[in-house]
Amino acid sequence: MTAAYDPHAFEPFAVTVDLAVFTVRAGQLHVLLIRRGQEPYAGAWALPGGFVLPHESAESAARRELAEESGLSDVVVAALHLEQLRTYSEPDRDPRMRVVSVAFTALVPDMPEPAAEGGGDADRARWVPVGEVAGPAFDHAVILDDARERIGSKLEYSCLATAFCPPEFTLGELQAVYETVWDTALDRPNFRRKVLATPGFVEAVAGAARLTGGRGKPAALYRSGPATALHPPLLRPSEGQPR
Repeated sequence: MTAAYDPHAFEPFAVTVDLAVFTVRAGQLHVLLIRRGQEPYAGAWALPGGFVLPHESAESAARRELAEESGLSDVVVAALHLEQLRTYSEPDRDPRMRVVSVAFTALVPDMPEPAAEGGGDADRARWVPVGEVAGPAFDHAVILDDARERIGSKLEYSCLATAFCPPEFTLGELQAVYETVWDTALDRPNFRRKVLATPGFVEAVAGAARLTGGRGKPAALYRSGPATALHPPLLRPSEGQPR
């Protein structure tokens, strides 16, 4: 069946992986970046990633590269829920040769600081506020935009936002997570109504309240409920719709 197949008839190309890993730190959405220690783009900031080796799957390569370049422990990297984002295959996306990249993304709470010095072709890794990322290497600005849209959608349908709150939290603290990831202000009464109308999203902590710094009465406390998905989803407001 393969006798007529000539693999040399096709131009060779490499496969890489890129990772857009986000977390919320000090009320801002951050992404993990590495500073490239070699050409191309030496000295520029980029998403962690690298070449897929012959014996690896794309996801195995993604976890290996993330551990090598960021210095995050194998335990931390192994526990990450990586979601495949899409494939980037523009012919000129890498000046070295034809390179097709499989990108992954994750939104993860409680992420540690990366190592002061990176490994592989990275000489440093750090968490950077998304709004401060300027001119990343390769086509990583496009990947970053696509990944941010994906994690924004993830909050619409999952209960992930509660993982960024204390074990007992106010609805204001939960709203702040959505506003941070979505980069938009939300109407407090409308948000409260939607959250409390979603079965299993949050549960009230009986008798508990917390002063929030305002002049009103203490805010009620909630904990994460048993749901794993939101029905109905908590959709981002569209232009012209109430927030």
